[in-house]
Amino acid sequence: MLRLYFFISLMCLVKSDTDETCPSFTRLSFHSAVVGTGLNVKLMLYTRRNQTCAQVINSTVLGNLNVTKKTTFIVHGFRPTGSAPVWMEDLVQGLLYVEDMNVVVVDWNRGATTVIYNHASSKTRKVAGVLKKFIDQMLVQGASLDDIYMIGVSLGAHIAGFVGKMYNGQLGRITGLDPAGPLFNGRPPEERLDPGDAQFVDVIHSDIDALGYKEPLGNIDFYPNGGLDQPGCPKTILGGLRYFKCDHQRSVYLYLSSLRENCSITAYPCDSYRDYRNGKCVNCGIPQKESCPLLGYYADNWKEYLKQKDPPMTKAFFDTAKEEPYCIYHYFVDIITWNKNIRRGSMTIKLRDRAGNITESRINHEPAVFQKYHQVSLLARFNQDLDKVATISLVFSTGSVIGPKYKLRILRMKLRSLAHPERPQLCRYDLVLMENIETVFQPILCPKLLM
Repeated sequence: MLRLYFFISLMCLVKSDTDETCPSFTRLSFHSAVVGTGLNVKLMLYTRRNQTCAQVINSTVLGNLNVTKKTTFIVHGFRPTGSAPVWMEDLVQGLLYVEDMNVVVVDWNRGATTVIYNHASSKTRKVAGVLKKFIDQMLVQGASLDDIYMIGVSLGAHIAGFVGKMYNGQLGRITGLDPAGPLFNGRPPEERLDPGDAQFVDVIHSDIDALGYKEPLGNIDFYPNGGLDQPGCPKTILGGLRYFKCDHQRSVYLYLSSLRENCSITAYPCDSYRDYRNGKCVNCGIPQKESCPLLGYYADNWKEYLKQKDPPMTKAFFDTAKEEPYCIYHYFVDIITWNKNIRRGSMTIKLRDRAGNITESRINHEPAVFQKYHQVSLLARFNQDLDKVATISLVFSTGSVIGPKYKLRILRMKLRSLAHPERPQLCRYDLVLMENIETVFQPILCPKLLM
């Protein structure tokens, strides 16, 4: 049976390039973008029965759509070159992997493909109207608004919001992936995505200084790396097309990481990115029994907790690595010094396990202030999570390249994992760090009273 299913799926993939047996996302040329295209919305259904071979559906033909299951709509945004979104297939497959649901790709490329952004933006409400007509038919067939989930990318996020408004905020959930900023920034709630557009609205802001929307738009708004420059993206125009879209698209790839088993990105509710970086918000502001919110697909685990807030909204911050799956592992490094004079500077911390794996964290976003007998808790972010740390190294720097070399006299250093608080905490006592010189040592288990 499995072989038969594989053969049928393979035949669909082979045919998709030659006929419409397996419909594919509309692909247009840059010429189409220049001359413009009229709006034509195509809905393509994927289920676990037809994971690789889409079925075109509409408000009169629901096809294999099972109205008793969750239905997730994926709505793309502006397509200035006419190409298909490179992430679409991964998103469809990832959703079907984590849950048995209906996935509907909303292909409005004929309408989104134009070099004039205003033209694409002006069609968003018409796309929402098409989706409203389709969902109405789903409801007639027995579907529930509770089971409808919309994932909107850029302009698609506002389309999802317009659909939600048509149902008075009764849709189950909307996820906005870097909702478009241009033409929407500063607009009133009825003209953009809004927290009241669904029972739960979560938003990832990854490009707030360019193509994305800066202010909160959901019940929980995630700001990776503060919502600005994303690690691994080009910093100058020499990066070509990636320079313009990399930060904006990162929201999609971060969401995709939540559909995989090897990476769960934890975020920290906080008033500002600076407070998060300074370690002021790592307990989530709630009792320990409540876990911090997770980015992406499982963000709605915080739905019930947020309902208790007035208003039911929060901002959450986190950092990422520059490559997939983007996870960062947080540790606190608690340092008590006994210098007579105050020392200000940055700290680089390197961990090494018994197998020789090494991971490093530079804490240099702003100078730490070390005072005699005062504990400074530094939030360290590592690309790897080493279970058994064999050695730790520290480098202290004031940032000065000339003048006297300072010493930092450490009475006690303690390393504790935020992701795994059950792990033994590691300590070291009576260290003297010479500025800009790496000091390597073996930690010992902290006494129980210090944990």
